[in-house]
Amino acid sequence: MTSRPGPGIPATSPGETTLGEHVLGQLRRLGAGVGLSEADTELYGQVLVDSLAGAAHRPLSLPPAWPTFLSDDHSPVEFSLASAPDAAPSLRVLVEPGWAHSDMAESGRAGLAVIRAMGARWGFATDQLDALADLFFPDGAQGPLALWYALDLRAGGVPGVKVYLNPSASGPENAARTVREALRRLGYGQAFEQLPPAAGYPFLALDLGAWTSPRVKVYVRDPSMSADDACALSRTSGATAADIRYFFHAAAGSLAPSERGGDDTLRLVRRPALTCHSFTEGDSNPSGFTLHIPVRDYVRDDEEALARATALLTRAGMDPTVLNRSLGALTERTLADGVGLIAYLALVYERGRPPRLTVYLSSEAYHVRPPQEQYPRSTWMPARHTRSVLDLGHQAVGHVSPHTAQKEVTWSPTASRS
Repeated sequence: MTSRPGPGIPATSPGETTLGEHVLGQLRRLGAGVGLSEADTELYGQVLVDSLAGAAHRPLSLPPAWPTFLSDDHSPVEFSLASAPDAAPSLRVLVEPGWAHSDMAESGRAGLAVIRAMGARWGFATDQLDALADLFFPDGAQGPLALWYALDLRAGGVPGVKVYLNPSASGPENAARTVREALRRLGYGQAFEQLPPAAGYPFLALDLGAWTSPRVKVYVRDPSMSADDACALSRTSGATAADIRYFFHAAAGSLAPSERGGDDTLRLVRRPALTCHSFTEGDSNPSGFTLHIPVRDYVRDDEEALARATALLTRAGMDPTVLNRSLGALTERTLADGVGLIAYLALVYERGRPPRLTVYLSSEAYHVRPPQEQYPRSTWMPARHTRSVLDLGHQAVGHVSPHTAQKEVTWSPTASRS
């Protein structure tokens, strides 16, 4: 399959295009595809470009300013489409505003300034974020990120705003302690005990601005996950084991659950899965659960990734045509010529709402990852005989190098990851 080129894709060479022009063109075409008005799209595009500051004017002929792990090619922007039954897909954009700063303290300050400017523009408070500043923005902040933001792009020019923070800012050995203290300050004193054991906490996220039920979200790194592990991690009402199991195998490449058990269980052994556990005001138990599968590491190419996403959307009664159009809005390349344009597939549960599916889309501003030719299409899923990591205690979590995280956990939250 070949993605259809959208109108206005520059015919000039990449060296004559800036990062800002590249992502703004993608946003305009994506916005048109989901029915956003031209005025709303232009407003959101200007906010995006302004938040990148001088980095937006950096020519694509130069290498990325910083090797962000937001995307495989180090683009500081990622898009996503969130789908729900009986509703049009919504468009989101994830950005690292301090991308041009190699120093994490400077990157954090740049990011905070961007969020405070958004608060002034759209009339929301940043009190919760300010209350966590000493935890997430220390003077000697460590990588691999300081702050990302995501915009849920809504009609009317007022988005939902999400902020993603790095629990390892004071060192990976302190990540669990940082998450616990952040939850306590935000009014969720018992929430940490409700989280599953983990091998690391890559993100803590806050909903700011116009949300009906603002959430605090904790992302957990889950290496060597099996479908059984994924089912055990969900403690949210409405998250059914059958749906989680089907999604896991469909996204990772095996539609039939493994018949094997014990140490002979089929597991994800390349880039690990992420789970997200969300909390809403007045509730110490998780009110939401999201399973993120890094589909790009479990397919040959984007043609196959699209087929998996289409099958999942169709099974859930959601229209896949917007996703198909969106790929054409991002690139002119043939989907079989690369892998990673579709980065993650996510299954999202929130209490009292029907399950949702989110597809994370890379900007590919700098590089197209070549197909994984060694893996036959539609049949490959790596397996390894290994024990579950879920017997790790809370004392052991967080001891993952940010450099290891940079190589193994590329998000996404995308993030806008739930």
